[in-house]
Amino acid sequence: MTLSVLHAELGIEPQSIRSRRLVRHREPRRLQPVGLGTDGRDKFLLPDAARAWLAMRDAAAAAGLELLLISAFRSVAFQTALIRAKLRRGDAIDAILQINAPPGYSEHHSGRAIDIGARDVAALDDAFENTAAFAWLSAHARDFGFALSYPRGNAEGYCYEPWHWCWHRPAR
Repeated sequence: MTLSVLHAELGIEPQSIRSRRLVRHREPRRLQPVGLGTDGRDKFLLPDAARAWLAMRDAAAAAGLELLLISAFRSVAFQTALIRAKLRRGDAIDAILQINAPPGYSEHHSGRAIDIGARDVAALDDAFENTAAFAWLSAHARDFGFALSYPRGNAEGYCYEPWHWCWHRPAR
């Protein structure tokens, strides 16, 4: 099934993708395991992003901070299932798309994005911005090639996600 057919089935208008200037992310051919996430499932990233994540996690640990891996690679099929579940429970597609990217447009599809948590705050909660882990990431993530993807008022129209970081380049 093509993305345009899938989007039509989900009620996602092509104009909503264009107006937000969302970038298409293709699934990688090769992924590397990076350990278990907080859900107990294996998580995967592109090999270079995996090395950067593991180095960043270890550097944070050396500074006395634990970075919890909540989410990493996510397939188009998984993204579609997330959206379908929210539609079934009665959520409006416009509200869903402020939180979840349309299938094909999630940075998680690229194998470069991670959702990070801390033990003292619920997963995927704005309160993560008040943790020592977030402060450390804000100061050091760029040293490992990671950047916060969705700050407040982001151009893509997503809700603020202080937990969502994406690897963009090799560390210097």
